[in-house]
Amino acid sequence: MSVVDFEPVNQRSTAEMIADKLREAIVRGGLEPGAQLGEADLAAQFGVSRGPVREAMQRLVSEGLLHSIRNRGIFVIELTLADVVDIYRSRTAIEGGALTLILDDRREIAYEALAPSVAAMLDRAAAGDPAGVSDADRQFHESLVAAAGSPRLVRAARTLLIETRMCLGALQTTYPDLREQAQEHVALREAIGAAAPPRVHQLLRDHMDDAVQRLRARYAAEPIPG
Repeated sequence: MSVVDFEPVNQRSTAEMIADKLREAIVRGGLEPGAQLGEADLAAQFGVSRGPVREAMQRLVSEGLLHSIRNRGIFVIELTLADVVDIYRSRTAIEGGALTLILDDRREIAYEALAPSVAAMLDRAAAGDPAGVSDADRQFHESLVAAAGSPRLVRAARTLLIETRMCLGALQTTYPDLREQAQEHVALREAIGAAAPPRVHQLLRDHMDDAVQRLRARYAAEPIPG
């Protein structure tokens, strides 16, 4: 076996940190769908050279959050209705796989892991805080996949959940009462704790299908904002 001399590296590179900030700005709507990113402007804002900014943007292009148009530049993705449907279908497959592992021998782990996000969602819904409900919604589904104990499922779900967050602003407006959105997650958590597996999988499918139908109606009225 040959020995390779590797040079020391920083635990987190500048490009990685910039990518995290850009990703969060996209998720939070600070960078709106369709917005163009200027390499020079971002470098000046971050106080770095263009190299790390270029690398960070390429990371997000590979994640599908940015896209490059030849001779024009790099832009934040705009989600079409077809994109939304594909995102939720893909999430149903991934989270359904996570549920299968959870229902095998990790019910208690998942039930406890989902408690904080459910509590946060109920609290934010009672306070009339749609952004807080969305944050807790994303946390719930991240915790669900993580509770399956599969690093590969977590990696597969990561970008989908980021893209989902771009839809949640529109989804909030489809619930006359935010507590209804929270109660869907309460019901799913309780089912994970005690219900028969077919019932749990059906609740997840219904939850995803309901979101798609609400977004279809919302999208028919006007384009989905970030």
